[in-house]
Amino acid sequence: MTGGGTSLTGTLVRLKLALLRNGLRQSAGRRAAYIASAVVTLLIAALQLLGLVLLHGNEHAATVGVLLTALLALGWAVLPLFFPSGDETLDPTRLAMLPLQPDPLVRGLLVASLVGIGPLFTLSLAGGAAYAVAHGAAAAAVAVLAVPLALLTCVALARTVAAANIRLLTSRKGRDLAVLSGLVIAIGAQLVNFGVQRLGSSGGLSTLDPVRDVLLWVPPASAIGAVDAASHGSYGPAAVRLVLCAAGLAGLLVLWRRALTRLMTSPDGSTIQAAEPTRRARRTGGRRLLPSGRTGTVMERSLRYVWRDPKTKAAWVTSLAIGLIVPVFNALQGTGSVYFACFASGMLGIQMYNQFGQDTSAFWMVAMTIADRRDAYAELRARALALLLITLPYAALVTVVTTALLDAWHDLPEVLGLSFALLGAMLATGAWTSARFPYSIPQEGYKNVAPGQAGLAWISIFGGMVAAALLCAPVLALTVTLHATGADSWSWLLLPVGTAYGAAVAVLGLRLAAPRTAARLPEILAAVSKG
Repeated sequence: MTGGGTSLTGTLVRLKLALLRNGLRQSAGRRAAYIASAVVTLLIAALQLLGLVLLHGNEHAATVGVLLTALLALGWAVLPLFFPSGDETLDPTRLAMLPLQPDPLVRGLLVASLVGIGPLFTLSLAGGAAYAVAHGAAAAAVAVLAVPLALLTCVALARTVAAANIRLLTSRKGRDLAVLSGLVIAIGAQLVNFGVQRLGSSGGLSTLDPVRDVLLWVPPASAIGAVDAASHGSYGPAAVRLVLCAAGLAGLLVLWRRALTRLMTSPDGSTIQAAEPTRRARRTGGRRLLPSGRTGTVMERSLRYVWRDPKTKAAWVTSLAIGLIVPVFNALQGTGSVYFACFASGMLGIQMYNQFGQDTSAFWMVAMTIADRRDAYAELRARALALLLITLPYAALVTVVTTALLDAWHDLPEVLGLSFALLGAMLATGAWTSARFPYSIPQEGYKNVAPGQAGLAWISIFGGMVAAALLCAPVLALTVTLHATGADSWSWLLLPVGTAYGAAVAVLGLRLAAPRTAARLPEILAAVSKG
């Protein structure tokens, strides 16, 4: 295999096909998921190709084709970071023990990368984009070169990014990225939705022409730009854009080769020993900022869960992102309200629910430190304080940003008061449901609830949210009364009232949950150990 590149290329292609075939044989569920995803992808590709064909001759065809190609290249660059296990051939270190030369390996892996649904989708889009802008024999000739160049550039981009980050992707941080992939998709969908709405209200696709003019010179979109230039008789710019795309592909291949050489020849060592003093100093410095005794210890443990545990981190990042996206995007679209800022408190307050589930079977160590309701109260209070370290300033930030976007500064005090009251109510109900309806969070896979405990999760979260809304009824009633009676000038009182009410409700909820927690330690341990 070390001699001819042709034999190595064929071997790698057969290896890719064997991996796909064996993966489908593992289980009926995996086979069904693959077939379903393939059908959906091919259907989208067909509809997309039809749309681009219908755009042929349209004045905005170049804008759509160039932008779609650029977005597709961005997807090829980003997806390996969030789905590193989706393709086993993305990890070249599995071939490190074989006597392979870099150049044949690069060629073989590049050709093997063209096997799959992704390359077929890319070929469909690039071909459709080239057809949409092509007019005349010269443009058709350029398209024959441009489409393969765009496809190869996208594939090489994905391989280069994966090879350069493979140490990260196969580590714990890489698994964290995989867990956060759903969040990235959700945020991306919101951004696309916002962009489409903005386009509809600001003159349509013509507003994207300046972006297109820049991307015409950026590979691989420059390949489609070359076809467009040839259609208008601008053969000089067409040649330059083709050369730019070819140069981009060559540059990616060089970077990929260097990354492969480094991976194949350098030991997989780490600098844990060298970094340990710095890490220890950092941990010690952060520990000094927390209270002493049990409270500080529990707070530090909870904050470490947020930073280190993939499922906990994913839940927190999702809540932080959605809590900001909903009020801010609605404000930017002109359909928002300052009260949408309370959505951040609601999303962040959910993190108080199922507090013991994140401990999994290790909860027995926590249970050993709880002898009575005082110990249980100290444990719950410290966890609530750790949560407040993040939620309080973030909820205030979201409220300020939302009011600034809506230019409703006079409503800032009352919205802050409502947010703090809601947060306190969710801390109270979260502490109670953590003791009454605990459930296990599986450490492997994407499920956040162990089999058979979905009902507990629904009762815990949605029941607690309804109870929290009811607990906020007095503050809501005061708000409605002030506005109904025309006493808007007194709405600033809602800030101290809401803050005090939220604090009082949170303390009361923690005290009511403490004796139940102390009495149900064996049941809680059994419930959270099923994952």
